[in-house]
This record gives sequence, structure tokens and C-alpha cells, in this order.
Amino acid sequence: MSETFDLIIRGGTCATPNGIAQGDVGVRNGKIAAIGDLGAASAPEVLDAKGLHVLPGVIDPQVHLREPGLEHKEDLATGTLGAVLGGVTAVLEMPNTKPGTTDAPALADKCRRAKDRVWCDIAFFVGASRENAEKLGELERLPGAAGVKIFMGSSTGSLLVPDDATLGRVLASGSRRVCIHCEDEDRLNERFSLVEGGAPVAMHAEWRDVETALRATRRILKLARGVNRRVHILHVTTEEEMALLPEYRDIATVEVLPQHLTLSAPEAYERLGTRAQMNPPIREGRHREALWRAIGQGLVDCIGSDHAPHTLEEKAKPYPQSPSGMTGVQTLVPIMLDHVNAGRLSLERFIDLTSAGPARVFGIVGKGRLALGYDADITIVDLKARRTITDQWIASRCGWTPYDGMEVTGWPTTTIVRGNIVMHDGQAIGDPQGTAVRFLEAL
Repeated sequence: MSETFDLIIRGGTCATPNGIAQGDVGVRNGKIAAIGDLGAASAPEVLDAKGLHVLPGVIDPQVHLREPGLEHKEDLATGTLGAVLGGVTAVLEMPNTKPGTTDAPALADKCRRAKDRVWCDIAFFVGASRENAEKLGELERLPGAAGVKIFMGSSTGSLLVPDDATLGRVLASGSRRVCIHCEDEDRLNERFSLVEGGAPVAMHAEWRDVETALRATRRILKLARGVNRRVHILHVTTEEEMALLPEYRDIATVEVLPQHLTLSAPEAYERLGTRAQMNPPIREGRHREALWRAIGQGLVDCIGSDHAPHTLEEKAKPYPQSPSGMTGVQTLVPIMLDHVNAGRLSLERFIDLTSAGPARVFGIVGKGRLALGYDADITIVDLKARRTITDQWIASRCGWTPYDGMEVTGWPTTTIVRGNIVMHDGQAIGDPQGTAVRFLEAL
């Protein structure tokens, strides 16, 4: 009797830990049950993947889905719908909602909101603050928690942790890897006069200059080493930071964003205006090239989108009243596959940065590899497909992307979350199937 599965993906080029080669994938009970030539095996659902690449499910480790409190920009349902339409199977969500995710009730509220509404798997970061510093060791281990996030600058209210004394208290509480937004608040305040009365949006990168990022990164690395705490430096943007980070590989992992690998100043500001405004900012070309060198040299551990939607009405405000942030979760895969096709990185490195890397950095259980026993989280892509990214394609409630009108080569065709086909040929399938991401440290 031939073997049976719940789902068979047939004839694709499968990216496994053993290499990239043609084969079949059998899925049973939401897990990968077989890889290879499945011959006469059968399943009630069979996907023909001939001519396509079958990749481990893409994990986006930095998204802002705006719920609760800012649902006019985005919510958990629309944000995760955009994720699966873009080939993303799991997301880690940031704490700067209203209210901020700084205590157990706020985290539990987000988990309740996610139930039966999210299209991909999800977990939520807890925001560090002066008030909860000593409680973070407990909070980071609660169900649904992805870990702790520190804003050294660019935040409001209690989520801002600008001083070394409070940073030391935060780092001393808990053991999981801490995510850091590195911009020095004192320098931001000192330099705000450059733009305070109104300025061209290209001044964003002058106000939030290289020293603003470098100073904060240098401070947190020294503090983290002092207490032997693992940290993850989010959205690194500068050549100078990349020169510093190799000295701290014992404690620090590194993230970069597609935006900073693709856009550069001043062209992005001239073409996009405030749609190019984000924190840390889009910088001139030498920094973009430094990020690519860091990828090539193995310094970068993962890629996130920093999906941070705002409405076009909000973005249309005169700078600097305009908010910083742009959509990104839905475009992460096509933008990075376009870089693969352009020869800037290999497909293997793409997989490491978007699947294995996030799983390794955050200790995610059962995700990030196309391997037996792992969750059947699978992103199927057509590396040869040429498509144009448009605002109309974006599922986010804000309805726009900085890549509107950009033609790319490489496109997600199917998204599978724990064996459930949730997107195929550009259409969402069935009902939301997302659940909580699991972590090694939380077991």
C-alpha cells in the first residue's frame, strides 16, 4: 500500500539543509513528514510545483501591526493577510501599540485578539520601560512572548529607555535575546533644531545622522557585554556600525531591512517624499553598499521588514510632523528575490536570512528549515516570474508601498502555514489559521 499524506507538493526544487534539488514534500498533521521522490504516495491535496522553488517558510521578525489603539493604520488581520500574500509564514510583532505591550494583561490581550484572526503564526515582544525593568525576566517567558524590545530613541511615553542606568536594569533582568532600536535620544534632542521649524524631508537623515545610530549601538554593546546579555541590533543602517559589530559577535546578532538594501538618499527622498521617511533613516549609497558587504561577509543574521504602516493622509503632513515608517511585510520576499536574481546574494543566503536566521536568533521551535519533523511552513516561489509591485496589491489598511511601480523578478506563488494552504496564486485561501510561535527559551 502506498504511503498517504495530507498534502503532497510534487516536483518542485526543494531547499533543504542537504542542498537544493528537485523532489517532493509530504505533509502530515501539520509537519513535514517526507522529502524526496514520493512516487506513488497519495494525498487528498496535491500541489504541482514543477518549475517552482519550495523554500522554508519566511519569518519576518520585526513588524508593527498597530493593534490595539491604532487600527486605522493596520490591525492583526490586515497585517497578517499582507504577510501571507507576500509569502511570509510567521511574524514577530513589536510592542509600541496603544497601550504599549509592557505588562502581562497587555500581552494576553494581544494574544486574545490574534485568536482566529491572524493568517500566519505570530508572537509579541514586550516593551522595556523604567517601570517594568525588574519584571522583564518573568514577562519574557509568558505564553505568546517573543522576547523584550528596547527603544533607545524614537519612541514615546514609557517605552523610551534612553539612559544607561535604566538600560542596565533592563539588561540584567531575564535571559532571552533582547531587541534594540539604536538611536541616541540625547543626540536626537540636541539636533532637532535642524528640522524643528520645517525642512525638506531629505534632512531626516541629517537630523538622525550616523553618530546618532553609532553612539547608541556602541553604548548598548558595552552595557550588554558588561552583564553578558545577548542582544539583537535591529535595522542597522550605517557603515560605521557594521565596522564595530564584528567585535561583539559573542553577544550581538544583526538585522538589516530591504528598505536600506534597496533605497538610498537623496534619490529616495526626491522621488518618494515623506513615504521614504523611516527610523533609522534611508541613507546615502556608501551605507547601502556597506550593508551588502556585511551580508556577503556573514555579519548579518537576519532580515526583517520593520513593517510600520501609516495612512497616506498622515504621511502627507509637512516634515517633520509626518510620521516615520512604511509598509514592508508583503514586499519583503519579492524585493529580496529580485536582489537574488540581480546576483547580490545567493538563494541559499536568502533562505538563511529570512528563515533559518530568524529561527536561530530567537530560538524559534520547529520553523526555519525544510526538514523532517519541522512545521510545514513553506514558501513556494517562482524565481523567473516578473511582476510589478503596486499600491493596489497591498493588503495593509493604509494601502501603499514605497515600491509602487517597481518591476521585480521573483514572486511568491503559495504560502503554507503548518500544512494549511493560506495563499495560492495571489489569493488568500480559507480562514485565518495562525497560532502562537513557540520558543526554546519558553519551554
